[in-house]
Amino acid sequence: MSRREDKVKIAPSILSANFSCLESSIKSVESTEWLHLDVMDGHFVPNITFGPCVIRSIRDVSDHVFDTHLMISEPERYVEEFAEAGSDIITFHIEAVEDVETVIETIENCGVKVGVSIKPDTSFDSVRKFLPSLDLILIMTVEPGFGGQSFMHDVVPKIKEAREAVDGVEKDIDIAVDGGISPKTAPKVVDNGANVLVSGSSVFKGDVDKNLKELRDAVK
Repeated sequence: MSRREDKVKIAPSILSANFSCLESSIKSVESTEWLHLDVMDGHFVPNITFGPCVIRSIRDVSDHVFDTHLMISEPERYVEEFAEAGSDIITFHIEAVEDVETVIETIENCGVKVGVSIKPDTSFDSVRKFLPSLDLILIMTVEPGFGGQSFMHDVVPKIKEAREAVDGVEKDIDIAVDGGISPKTAPKVVDNGANVLVSGSSVFKGDVDKNLKELRDAVK
């Protein structure tokens, strides 16, 4: 199943950007549609990144859609802060919560879109019943927590499963894939139904303009 007839959105992950000149790094990807903001707490995942203050500081210098990916425990405690900081989408991990419906409602009440992410070993069935309330499904093709990992090809069937399920719902739901996305792996995930490509090191390492062109050309 191909989604190449639709415009594929690219969401550079600023986890791989140069934080010593973050504004410049963001400006270098202004041709892309989204920014992917990986928030890690050192508890749900073994790394720590940044919080609402960084998102707030870059909101004034970017017109991107901000997809804030909360790789944290108890995300419902922090949703309001991240919404107020300028997030357009707040994505939480289904593995991090017990009461999924309450977290979804909390995000909706903040006036932002709702995203749910699933780890490579998590079944798509874990999110299926929540589809009518979702705006984004983020499928991880690496274990969350660190950038630069290799793409896990055995997750691809889950992308196709998600696309088939989303196409049966009367709602526009984006399917994003995060982890090891490059010009080599992007065609496979797009052909299986993804329409948002989250890419970090493949975008920011080296010549950004060249990297973005190669990624877009790969999924034309």
